[in-house]
Amino acid sequence: MKNTSYLLIDEDVLPEVYQKVVHVNQLLETGEASNTSEAVKLAGISRSVYYKYKNAVFPYTKKETGSIMTVQVVLIDKPGVLVNLLTVFYKANANILTINQNIPVKGKAFVSVSARSENMSIEVDELLKRLFEVQGVIKIDSIVG
Repeated sequence: MKNTSYLLIDEDVLPEVYQKVVHVNQLLETGEASNTSEAVKLAGISRSVYYKYKNAVFPYTKKETGSIMTVQVVLIDKPGVLVNLLTVFYKANANILTINQNIPVKGKAFVSVSARSENMSIEVDELLKRLFEVQGVIKIDSIVG
């Protein structure tokens, strides 16, 4: 099993391609682009570059809220997917504060989960790994905390 670690890096020192990948995700999420081809064209990167980094680059916004984290996820619209996602939080001993789910569009549902993380039994990187393993999770858009 690969030991994954995460870095928090000032975006000004990174190659522009990473910012463009985040921009493509935002275009798709907001509906400004109707598909990946259109979004990468608007952002000015190739589809192959986007697919290489789409599951590895996330926006991070620091909040001054103590130990509250918010995870934004895109799920397949099938029964049981959301409850399986929430079970990961439960098993990690995260105290779920809010759950927001948009009406599914084209078989995908955008979900935002906020939880207190100070009493979690696992680290945030392990929580993310387990969330990615939930069947029906398409992608994790961002982590705020």
